[in-house]
Amino acid sequence: MQAINDFILAAAGQPWVLFLVLACCIIDGFFPPIPSESVVVGLSAVAATADVPNPWLLMLVAALGAFSGDNIAYLIGRRVGTRRWGWMRGPRMQSAFRWAGRELRKRPASLILVARFVPIGRVAVNLTAGVTHYPHLRFVGLTVLSASLWAGYSVGIGLFFGQWFEDNHLLGAAIAIVCAVALGVVVDLVINRVRRRAPMMERMKEPEA
Repeated sequence: MQAINDFILAAAGQPWVLFLVLACCIIDGFFPPIPSESVVVGLSAVAATADVPNPWLLMLVAALGAFSGDNIAYLIGRRVGTRRWGWMRGPRMQSAFRWAGRELRKRPASLILVARFVPIGRVAVNLTAGVTHYPHLRFVGLTVLSASLWAGYSVGIGLFFGQWFEDNHLLGAAIAIVCAVALGVVVDLVINRVRRRAPMMERMKEPEA
């Protein structure tokens, strides 16, 4: 265990680790299997006690990567649509695309901000925004805000939990990642519940014939 902790600490202090964070955050914007939250939260948990990497620099790089990935996804959606590749055509992704299309017409700003915290949700929303030609300049402004909030949230969780485990960086990073994933699941559940209730509320508002 000590050898693993020493390796994590040594890797966290290397300059290339920030390039890894940037790459993961960019790719995660349009390809959900890449776990950017795990990388950012895990490294910030190490930074809580080891002071490497610098938390502010980590937050800046994560925000830049998230912003870039979201806007690349927007451009992909605008150019190729939402059925070009196999992972897009799965039932869960197609359901997410349909939902994103409906919600973008109703509440685009809140949807783009919240979706950044849900891995599959953000990919669906970003691609759908491009497909539906949501105004790009407005999308850029919203993703500046959403990427900054997401980066601050991810680093904050890592710092909060990492400081409890000064002698075990691996355990601190693991607990922080689990908490970050759990919060993402909660957000996803809340969104799904709101999505199911919305049609019911609309039907209740319709005047009786």
